[in-house]
Amino acid sequence: MSFYEGEYLMPTKRKSGGRAGGKRGRASGVHCHSCGKLVPTDKAKKFTIYSSAVDYRLAKELRAEGAHIPRNKKIAYYCISCSIHRGRTSIRAKADRRGK
Repeated sequence: MSFYEGEYLMPTKRKSGGRAGGKRGRASGVHCHSCGKLVPTDKAKKFTIYSSAVDYRLAKELRAEGAHIPRNKKIAYYCISCSIHRGRTSIRAKADRRGK
């Protein structure tokens, strides 16, 4: 139990508050790719999605001949709840978590 000037302070679940920014202050926001919620950049889960305009079977043949096939890179940000719901982030047991 910790007291600060006679008031009870609630215990914190995470030292970082679920963020990656440290003591940087307020982070800019990005929209969740799934639900559209505005999430701070240091809290959002970032995934890179590559797509090609060429069919993968044709691309395999062209690569064998030495051709370069460009890919489109799209960065998708997810909020924590959508990331877990879509299976991008898994809930780990206490023993498997980092720093425990």
